[in-house]
Amino acid sequence: MNNDELGQILELDGEERYDYFLSLVGEEREIWILVNAENRFLKIESEDGDFAHVPVWPTSAFAAKYAEGSGDLSPKSISLPDFFRKWVPGLTKDGLEVGVFPGRDDTLWITDPEELKRDLQDEMSSF
Repeated sequence: MNNDELGQILELDGEERYDYFLSLVGEEREIWILVNAENRFLKIESEDGDFAHVPVWPTSAFAAKYAEGSGDLSPKSISLPDFFRKWVPGLTKDGLEVGVFPGRDDTLWITDPEELKRDLQDEMSSF
């Protein structure tokens, strides 16, 4: 995927990016997160600390684009079975939401981990 294609997809609104995410992840069977040099995943907290989410992307290229200029963040793949089996229960236990596919605008589809799992399972059933 070239930079023009990346840019066009990043210009989509939050809901359109969510649908794109479901479709691509359902096909590729992996989710991408960003990790630092200590292999700790990126977690974004609200200013008041009442809310936190983990941003996720459908491909390494989108995650890398988001991380540009951040220094030590790099994309890391999570297989869908691992996400369902380990990450969804862990995120739920820790009270973390999932921020699906941040784009160029300030909109972001925030969802509960269990809801994202259901949406991905529904998407995969159409393949």
